[in-house]
Amino acid sequence: MSGADDLARAKEAARVAARARREQAHRDLGATAPALFAEHFFHRLPLPRHGVIAGYVPLNHEADPGELLAEAGKRGYRTCLPRVAAKASPLRFLQWAPGDPLAAGAHGTKEPMAGRPELQPDIIIVPMLAYEPGGLRLGYGGGYYDRTLAALRVAGRQVLAVGLAYAEQGTDRLPEDPHDERLDWIVTERRAISFAKP
Repeated sequence: MSGADDLARAKEAARVAARARREQAHRDLGATAPALFAEHFFHRLPLPRHGVIAGYVPLNHEADPGELLAEAGKRGYRTCLPRVAAKASPLRFLQWAPGDPLAAGAHGTKEPMAGRPELQPDIIIVPMLAYEPGGLRLGYGGGYYDRTLAALRVAGRQVLAVGLAYAEQGTDRLPEDPHDERLDWIVTERRAISFAKP
């Protein structure tokens, strides 16, 4: 059995446990958390005055960034959503605002309609199953956000990766592999936490 096999098994076990925690948190907090996410995001993060914020349409009990994106539009930010351009490729981001129509995307996601302008985000709101104190995030195994953040960072883009999650999705330690990209911040219904190194 290889180390890669062991890591894959460890990640899958972590995903099973994380899904259960997230589902319970969503049942308890799903109605009230979106406003709190927006409050902590805009009051705690070092945001530029203007720019582009990438969000997502929540699936399967994910933390909902809808109110955050609506508030972003009121504050003069442009907003966008990810689109899976091709398997094993970085995400593309198409302009979208709350209320705009959506089309079916890959893996059951929703994305902007074809033909919308492509934007380069300054801030990417990242969904997840779990996170740990060092900024490591547990995703779903497709690697889309890891590839996207890596490509932007290698290209020298000053992009802020902000995880959005319920506080109960936090855990002490997650299995890590070399291509995992770390978050800059995590925003929960309780607070916003910076992972910046001192």
